Amino acid sequence: MPLPPAPSRRAALLAPEAYKASARARPVENLLPDPETVAIPASRGGRKSARNDGAPIEMGAAPALIQVETRSRTPEPARTPATAPAPAARSSASTRGSRSPGSKTTASAPAAAGASRSKKAAPQGPAKLFVLDTNVLLHDPTSLFRFEEHDIFLPMIVLEELDGHKKGMTEVARNGRQTSRTLDALAGVQGADIAHGLKLDSTGQRAAGGHLFFQTAPLDYSLPTSLPQGKADNQILGVVEALRKLHAPREVVLVSKDINMRVKARALGLNAEDYQNDKTLEDGDLLYSGVLALPPDFWAKSGKNVESWQSGASTYYRIGGPIVPQLMINQFVYFEAPGEPSMFARVSEIREKTAVLQTLKDYGSAKHAVWGVTTRNREQNYAMNLLMDPEVDFVTLTGTAGTGKTLLALAAGLTQVLDDRRYTEIIMTRATVSVGEDIGFLPGTEEEKMGPWMGALDDNLEFLAKGDGGNAGEWGRAATNELIRSRIKIKSMNFMRGRTFLNKYVIIDEAQNLTPKQMKTLITRAGPGTKIICMGNLAQIDTPYLTEGSSGLTYAVDRFKGWPHSGHITLARGERSRLADFASEVL
Repeated sequence: MPLPPAPSRRAALLAPEAYKASARARPVENLLPDPETVAIPASRGGRKSARNDGAPIEMGAAPALIQVETRSRTPEPARTPATAPAPAARSSASTRGSRSPGSKTTASAPAAAGASRSKKAAPQGPAKLFVLDTNVLLHDPTSLFRFEEHDIFLPMIVLEELDGHKKGMTEVARNGRQTSRTLDALAGVQGADIAHGLKLDSTGQRAAGGHLFFQTAPLDYSLPTSLPQGKADNQILGVVEALRKLHAPREVVLVSKDINMRVKARALGLNAEDYQNDKTLEDGDLLYSGVLALPPDFWAKSGKNVESWQSGASTYYRIGGPIVPQLMINQFVYFEAPGEPSMFARVSEIREKTAVLQTLKDYGSAKHAVWGVTTRNREQNYAMNLLMDPEVDFVTLTGTAGTGKTLLALAAGLTQVLDDRRYTEIIMTRATVSVGEDIGFLPGTEEEKMGPWMGALDDNLEFLAKGDGGNAGEWGRAATNELIRSRIKIKSMNFMRGRTFLNKYVIIDEAQNLTPKQMKTLITRAGPGTKIICMGNLAQIDTPYLTEGSSGLTYAVDRFKGWPHSGHITLARGERSRLADFASEVL
């Protein structure tokens, strides 16, 4: 096959005139720096560097930062079709970074002719300089890569505090050691220059486009005399004040998890923000509930196009219309309207513009009781359908006190372990976080130490055993209790690392007190045939530094929604007693 003839002229994109013309046609955020751009150091010194035109300039021996000056120009407005949507405005305060791994950034198409490759949207406005407090690095060792295109500055006192927290087996010590290893990896990249900033994407973290700067020289600042000069927090505030003056008008922001630190910074006129990348949701009310109410006119609009068929004890409906994009696999839907037949179903399949709804089993009737327990409201029936479904491997239950989370999970577990023989045993664990002061060490074995934390288990087992062996007398109840206890194992979370559960029914109680990392450690213990149930009340978080948005339970609910083998339900109504229901509302 003959080769094609060689091109007779250079490509348009390689010609200087064509490049300049295409650069003028592009939006201002996609422009590259001019050839005349000069990197000017933040401090004076004696080392020399070559400019683009060959003339040497003086550069500092150890500058704290590098400022880049570009010539201003007025670009021509980009021509876009009338129907094209305007590009989404980018948040200037980028302390959250790319919170959701699945989120996508809309990239504007380049206006240069012949450019076929898609380019990432450039940031609007100058990059900020974020000064990180030590507690941010100890809280999230990967926080260095969560600030997108912005730069990061670490004061010397922060490195000193990191060194003081590296010893021990606590979570804080592990995070401190991981941060130190990350800093060492960045500094060890070939060609890295600490004086001019370390590229944060040099170790493969492509989401970070900024530089990391260390305090390499003393900074001149003055703080009020009422603030002790030797305290670490005040030294960090002084560094922020010095950087703000040194690099004005560039915005310098302090990022700290310490509320008092942020209050003091704002009192001094400094910008301060909380580190929020660990928050899955801004507001707990936005958490996926697992339930969707169909509109009152659903049957009127979709009734003619609905297909239905019977399979076993369930009825299936194939629906379409604008409601389909709002649905997720294993989400529950219901229709209740006066004068119309009610429907309670679960989304079992989604294909393009259609979805299949499967009617539910009514566990509220006595003939479908589970270990003598019948559901009392709509949400409890949804939860029991998930707990009894062998195809659902992961179930999350949230709700206020007295909604029946533990009772439903135990009843479903005992039925599937003792009656159906689907699982070999029940394993129950929980976060051992005290509500008040710690009472000290507990004696005995692992299970005996966990005994005081399992009061909820004992209370519910007493109720379940009474219902099952109520007519068998004292001996019958004792035998039932012994049988139940033999199939329930109480384990501590401290010894879960490296374990694999085969054909187990695992209950994680008080999961709202777990961090996302602890939640991942527990869920990844599941082997073949294992089912995991996570329960908790997001209004009763006892772990310090955890909120509704950063709890491991919130993290699991948000990440698992829509997976075909998981389900979530928020139990809305309490069934414990009228006193407990009223107390949960008014207290």
